[in-house]
Amino acid sequence: MADQYAQSGEDKRPTEIPALRWEEPPEGPVLVLLDQTRLPSEEVELVCTDASALVEAIRSLAVRGAPLLGIAGAYGVALAAVRGFDVEEAATALTGARPTAVNLAVGVRRAKAAYRETVAATGDPGRAAAAALEAARALHREDAAASARMAEHGTALLDELLPGGGHRLLTHCNSGALVSGGEGTAFAVALAAHRAGRLRRLWVDETRPLLQGARLTAYEAARNDMAYTLLTDNAAGSLFAAGEVDAVLVGADRIAADGTVANKVGTYPLAVLARYHHVPFVVVAPLTSLDPDTPDGAAIEIEQRPGYEVTEVMAPQVPVAGSGGGIPVAPLGTQAYNPAFDLTPPELVTAIVTEAGVVSPVTGEALADLCARSRQVTMS
Repeated sequence: MADQYAQSGEDKRPTEIPALRWEEPPEGPVLVLLDQTRLPSEEVELVCTDASALVEAIRSLAVRGAPLLGIAGAYGVALAAVRGFDVEEAATALTGARPTAVNLAVGVRRAKAAYRETVAATGDPGRAAAAALEAARALHREDAAASARMAEHGTALLDELLPGGGHRLLTHCNSGALVSGGEGTAFAVALAAHRAGRLRRLWVDETRPLLQGARLTAYEAARNDMAYTLLTDNAAGSLFAAGEVDAVLVGADRIAADGTVANKVGTYPLAVLARYHHVPFVVVAPLTSLDPDTPDGAAIEIEQRPGYEVTEVMAPQVPVAGSGGGIPVAPLGTQAYNPAFDLTPPELVTAIVTEAGVVSPVTGEALADLCARSRQVTMS
């Protein structure tokens, strides 16, 4: 494994967030990631020269978010193929890096299938590697297009649910350009509403314990000149009670066949609050997040993260003393419960927005019909 960090200069700040890109310098192809663990204090790029470096980046959350994990997984397979490493071994390692997000496995399978098919047809590993890379690039393009369509469908739904504009939207975790080949999933809908002059306020959950809302969603909202306010996760209830939330918009890491949604832990309590206060709860996710092979929430493996993420606070560029590299906030030896995701049952979900359309009410039959129709469009 050979990976390195490259600091982006102030004068090189991009107009769009470069969450992930493939480059081919003279020394060989690399996958370049914006290290999300270093945001918002600094924009630093992590350069992965092999799949094992990418696996570590995925596990450490340097790269994260369901759609982007799928893209990264596909590029990881291509990277292994182009550099002459064992493709099967790389694919297995990448797929196991984060078990809950189904997009990662989808992306890996797609690039691996392209590689296998070309090897079988031509016997040429070089052409097979090129096929894997093209599969990754195609997935990247498709996700960008899907993001734009989700934004269109999502804003139309908001206008239907909340006529008159002036939307006050609450979101959880991060679901913008940092998780996507385009402008994101749930955040892309809020951004489209902002550009149309229909967003009054974006309420941003901190999203403990790793603060993806405070560090990443607030970062994206600020870059886009959106009106946003940050709140602690446990302040959401008082916000609902005060009548300050018109709708909740969240992404998804996996949606089971029955409509159960796995998303960043803390999503389920928001769904319960939304139902009690009669506020629409909307999930925005690409079709690659729908998993018809997983029947229900009980069949979804929930990733358990290290306890030090709870017992310590991660603060970039601050001297640390904890075993996990953070600032200790609990007594030494404290045990922590730290699931990365929770499950929201379909009856609490007002609608699921995908690039192929909106499902509401959310049922297994409606999701299966949407998937069938999208396959027919793809094949025609």
